[in-house]
Amino acid sequence: MSKITEYIKETKAELKHVIWPSKEQTIFFTIIVVVLSVLIAYFLGVFDFIFLQGLQKVISF
Repeated sequence: MSKITEYIKETKAELKHVIWPSKEQTIFFTIIVVVLSVLIAYFLGVFDFIFLQGLQKVISF
């Protein structure tokens, strides 16, 4: 039980050293992640559509 208590104390001490981002930084980085995720999904969707069309042409012969 003492190891668990020691672990929790050390964890709390380490969390005091963390520099947390501001609210503005958090919102900004969240927007970047969402926008990049949508762009990558669109990019992959376009390639999926192109490969599907090509595969359908190959199979239809």
